Amino acid sequence: MMTKSTLLDAIALTNRGLLATETQKQAILAAIASLEDFNPTPRPLAASYLLEGDWRLLYTTSKALLNLDRFPFCKLGQIYQCIRVETTSVYNIAEIYGLPSLEGLVSVAAKFEPVSERRVQVKFQRSIIGLQKLIDYQSPATFIQQIESGKKFTALDFPIQSDKQQGWLDITYIDNDLRIGRGNEGSVFVLSKA
Repeated sequence: MMTKSTLLDAIALTNRGLLATETQKQAILAAIASLEDFNPTPRPLAASYLLEGDWRLLYTTSKALLNLDRFPFCKLGQIYQCIRVETTSVYNIAEIYGLPSLEGLVSVAAKFEPVSERRVQVKFQRSIIGLQKLIDYQSPATFIQQIESGKKFTALDFPIQSDKQQGWLDITYIDNDLRIGRGNEGSVFVLSKA
């Protein structure tokens, strides 16, 4: 049986999937599938105490996320997915690094609705894209507090038509510090509690 450490070792040098070779991708997907078979939390959405919190992306096959690293003069920093169970909110936050003082942020706020014991329907509601300095970005937690308080940012801050921008996510493995999910576009996500 594959272990968590086997998976973590396999993804360690892939820079969240950006540098993964085809051979590494296959080994990682095999390790993920093996862990999913032994999910200690068969009803992840009932375990809100595990789901709640700020999660840091360790690995993904999502082209939408990995393509953020393709901007000229920019490098993809940490990516977070922050879940607030009480308000059924999810915040995806990608830190972008480049020229000094031009560090950026790409974020999307969404609502989620459980549709089974492990699947959530996600409806995107708001996107905020801008410079970390102008947004006064310190950390995911303080940024989310500002969003939830209704703050408007000095950035591209716009609503998203949620009837057109939605998807689903299956939580296929979750424990105290690791979460694996599979999205509607065939993407895989491996995250650790931040």
